[in-house]
Amino acid sequence: MRVLIVEDERHLADTVRRGLVNEGFVVDVAHDGVSGLSAASESSYDAILLDLMLPLMNGYDVLKELRQRRIWTPVLMLTAKDGEYDQTDAFDLGADDYLTKPFSFLVLVARIRALIRRGAPERPVVLILGTLSVDPVTRRVRRDGTDISLTAREYGLLHYLMRRHDEVVSKAEILDNVWDSAFEGGDNVVEVYIGYLRRKIDVPFGVRSLATVRGMGYQLSAGQISEPARAPRPHR
Repeated sequence: MRVLIVEDERHLADTVRRGLVNEGFVVDVAHDGVSGLSAASESSYDAILLDLMLPLMNGYDVLKELRQRRIWTPVLMLTAKDGEYDQTDAFDLGADDYLTKPFSFLVLVARIRALIRRGAPERPVVLILGTLSVDPVTRRVRRDGTDISLTAREYGLLHYLMRRHDEVVSKAEILDNVWDSAFEGGDNVVEVYIGYLRRKIDVPFGVRSLATVRGMGYQLSAGQISEPARAPRPHR
């Protein structure tokens, strides 16, 4: 099993390299984004450990370029940054896992083995559901060829629902995957943002794609054309 480490902290990179070699991996190391991108593009790896803050080219750009080149090697982001949007951005660009420094080496090895077991199936860069499309690289959202402007939170919610399309997802699942783990508010915030999203992706287009499943959660599907609103009957 061959792994590429792209990490500018040389001591950490060498420590991880030696540990992985002892676990039976073949390991290459790059210390900047440009070298890492070159190595990942020119050689075949079973997994890539990619730091976020790199010289010459940051990890986001390396990952974005790899996916644009249709290189689907599983990528595990290694970074000291643990903000909500850092993780969201990494997954949006095509990361497969995310580990925050400092980390347990045993956990790292387990994550790498899990990525390698799953393999690197090709995945579409643009998510499409009916007439709705989401481009995770550019964050462009469109319905029927019309651009839709979303806030960061609305986008995160839509992206999660697109990945789980046709499934019923609960408020708890949405909170766990779209909101920060430190969020202390109630789950009513999910209902509020579902309403915001409907008014942007459905209502203007006469479509019903984001449904509430009573007592269970929400479901995003290809949708159907809404019935035109009936004019009120005149009072006699």
